Amino acid sequence: MRVAVFASGNGSNFEAIAKSDELRNLGLEIELLVCDQPQAHVLKRAEKYHIPVFVNRLADYPDRNAYEQAIVDKLKPLKIEYVLLAGYMKVVTKTLLGAYPNRIINIHPSLLPKFSGLEAIERAFAAGDEVTGVTIHYIDEGVDTGPVIKQCKVVRLRNDTEASLEARIHQTEHQMYRQVILDLLNKNNEVAK
Repeated sequence: MRVAVFASGNGSNFEAIAKSDELRNLGLEIELLVCDQPQAHVLKRAEKYHIPVFVNRLADYPDRNAYEQAIVDKLKPLKIEYVLLAGYMKVVTKTLLGAYPNRIINIHPSLLPKFSGLEAIERAFAAGDEVTGVTIHYIDEGVDTGPVIKQCKVVRLRNDTEASLEARIHQTEHQMYRQVILDLLNKNNEVAK
């Protein structure tokens, strides 16, 4: 299964996927990392795993359609089957959605629909929520509104700081994304038989 991963920052979810021997052995091929931030740490992670990178800044284009079309033009020759968003901080719109209908997956650090959008962990912590979590979903035209694939709860412990809660949420994200990708690979492998 040929995928492109999109990320904007640190890239811990990207690395959790890239370093998985199990995913590679089942046929996962990360063909490209798409990043919109030229200084993002995820670029170093991609280099570590010898994964090609396309740095693409919205500011370099006249509008979002042209920006997304440049991405589509990069993905199509690679025969990308799925796009995995892993901390990509741009809203995906019709150009990419049209090119990959029901094939763009996002991970979000909350139990959607609660705390959609930016700073979900910080907002859940500030609200005093006893339970938060992680959602993996297909994306649509909205912000964090597409059909849910999987959700997992993360309980806030009495002595949690925002940082300790965030660390547990990220650990849950890494495990969940890996499992969702495994499920996709197994489904694709069954269809291929």
